[in-house]
Amino acid sequence: MTERADDATSIHVDQFLAHPPRKVWRALTEPDLLERWLGMPNDIKPVVGHRFELLARPVPAAGFAGGPVPCEVLVADQEELLSISWGPVWTVTWRLVAEGRGTRLLLSHEGFDPEDEFQQISRRIMGGGWRSHAQRMLERLLDALED
Repeated sequence: MTERADDATSIHVDQFLAHPPRKVWRALTEPDLLERWLGMPNDIKPVVGHRFELLARPVPAAGFAGGPVPCEVLVADQEELLSISWGPVWTVTWRLVAEGRGTRLLLSHEGFDPEDEFQQISRRIMGGGWRSHAQRMLERLLDALED
C-alpha cells in the first residue's frame, strides 16, 4: 500500500498494527480507550451525527491555549472507517484495512489552510504527534488490551 505524501493542507500516516480491526476499532471509538492513547478526555460514540468534545492540553508553540475541541462523527463504518470533524475546519479519518493477522491503519488529517501561519504550525506539530507519540501510545494500548 502506498502512503500519500503530506502537503500544506493535510497529514497522512500509514501504520501497521499487529492487532485485528475489531480491537483497533475499540481503541478509536471507546471514550476511555481513546483517551488512554490520544491523551484527550472525550465522549465519542461511533454514531454518525454524534457531537462530542476532545479536551486538549495547551500547545504554547502553536499559540493554542487548550480546552475543548468540538467534534462530530461524520462516518462510522464499524471496523472499517471512522471520520470526524476536528474543530471548525479539520477532518480526521481513520481507515482500517485487515492485513494478515493485523490491521493497516491509514490516518488522514485534512483541511489545513496553506495561507494561515497558525494552521501550518499546527499541521507541523500535529503531524509529528500523529507519527510518533500517538503511534507509540496506540501500540502500547493495543498490546495491553485483551482481545
